[in-house]
Formats: sequence, C-alpha cells, structure tokens
Amino acid sequence: MVSVSGSKKLKRQMAPTYWGISRKDKRFVVTARPGPHLRRRCIPSAVLLRDTLGIVRTLREAKWAIYSGRVRVDGKVRRSLHHGAGLMDVVALEGIDTAYRLVPKKGALLHPRPIPGSEADRKLCKVTSKYTIRGGRTQLGFHDGRTSITDTKARVGDTCVMRVPSQEILEVLPMKGGSSVMVIGGANAGSMGEVKEMIAGTFSLPKRALVSLDGREIEIQLDNLMAVGTGSPALEVA
Repeated sequence: MVSVSGSKKLKRQMAPTYWGISRKDKRFVVTARPGPHLRRRCIPSAVLLRDTLGIVRTLREAKWAIYSGRVRVDGKVRRSLHHGAGLMDVVALEGIDTAYRLVPKKGALLHPRPIPGSEADRKLCKVTSKYTIRGGRTQLGFHDGRTSITDTKARVGDTCVMRVPSQEILEVLPMKGGSSVMVIGGANAGSMGEVKEMIAGTFSLPKRALVSLDGREIEIQLDNLMAVGTGSPALEVA
C-alpha cells in the first residue's frame, strides 16, 4: 500500500538542533506528520517528551504516556507520536503541575518555557489571514492553522490572546509603533524588543518594522515578528 502523508521517521543527522536529540544514537528518529505547523517548525510529541523535556527515558515510555491520553496540547488530548507542537503551543502533562509554552530562545526556533497554571489555558495566536465571508462576518486565520469566525476587530499581523481549546478571543495585541514584540525567526529568534516604526513594503521588499533590540535598531520582516503586548508581554513568553 502507498504510505499516507509521508514517512514516519527521519534520519537523526537531518533533525533540527532545537529538538535536543543525540546525534550518535540510532539511525532514525520519530518525525512530525502534517498538521497545524510546518514540519520544520515543530517538535513531534514523542521527541518532545523524551529528548526536549527529558520527562521519559525511552520511546516505549513516550508511547505509553501519549497513547493513554496523558498529553494535552492547547487543552486537547493528543494521542499521536507524530503530532507536531509548534510556536506558542501550550503542552500540559497529566500528573505534572508545570505546563510548558513553546517559544523561541537564543536563536533556537522552539524552547519549552515553564508557565504558571493560570496561563495554561491561554495562548498567543498571530493573525495571518483575514476574509469576509457570507453574512458580512469576518474569518481570521492564525499561525497555528486554526481559524475563527468573529466580530473582533483585528488586522493581519496583530496577535490575539486566545483561550484554548474554546478559541475565545480575550484581547487583541496590535502590531504598531510602541508595541512589544518577540522575534520568532532568524538569527535573533527569541529576542524581545519594541517597534519604533512600521515600514511599508514595496514590489521587491516585504513589510518591515524598525525594532529596538538590545540597544540597537534593526529592520526585521513582519513575518519574523509577533506582537506580545504594549510595554510588557501579556503572557509569560521570555
């Protein structure tokens, strides 16, 4: 039979460094299947438990935890070894008080940051698309693949503080001058800064923002920025 949705394994040498796996071990490692995040920008559940967090020691233990429904991503039980957890996803484990939010850190695209229990049901979602649908209502699309039909006023590039898994939008964090932002891609991934000026795009250049980072001001594409608040982050991300 033909394999569905690609291979279930990946050579260790080809795995992203932020997975935290050992390079000199078995030849193959579990990989992520198609889902809410791009394969190159997420961590498979089994790898997250065993290598990134170090909560279990073997793939056998990871299978037991996942198949028994002890792993929740954004409030939903995920029973697949290959489910990819990505940017701003909240991972909670049954029997462990600490939840983790996946955020960029020190140039790495994803790093599990412990968060308080009061924030385990809230998530930052960047608006990546906006459409007007039948009835004049607005449909927003977010960076993690979810969509929401809502009357909330938001623009592409803004960030919504969302309650998961209900998808209730609690607050909109605009991308504008004076906003606090996190760099989510590139060499400065994980850095926090403040937008000084928004720069319109041209035929050959994308939309950018002039951001103050660590005492210097640099231009960064909006695709590599996420608004996280005004003055201070709305949630703990750094």
